[in-house]
Amino acid sequence: QVQLVESGGGLVQAGGSLRLSCAASGRTFSRYTMGWFRQAPGKEREFVGAIRWSAGTTYYVDSVKGRFTISRDNAKKAVYLQMNSLKPEDTAVYYCAAGSGIEFAVVPIAYDYWGQGTQVTVSS
Repeated sequence: QVQLVESGGGLVQAGGSLRLSCAASGRTFSRYTMGWFRQAPGKEREFVGAIRWSAGTTYYVDSVKGRFTISRDNAKKAVYLQMNSLKPEDTAVYYCAAGSGIEFAVVPIAYDYWGQGTQVTVSS
């Protein structure tokens, strides 16, 4: 059974940093793309970025390029989202997702497994 568990969310002031973690278990993820999404109240779930587990290559939405970095640790089977220079508009629930046979898909339906989400709140 695949499980994705996010952690690391919290309250931070604008300009601050947070590091989200996604612990993956239940299968081998070497052929998977791991995505990060976020959803603010009243808005649709939005793609943030993704990493190909095997190659370590990444892709980001324009609004977070240069501020957010995705990485993975093969030994720990974990994926990370380092968020710097946070802005109030980054406030959302952040989700980790896993999809097989996809490149850097930006739509939620392309991903097979999801975590429960972790709240990130950026105060101005």
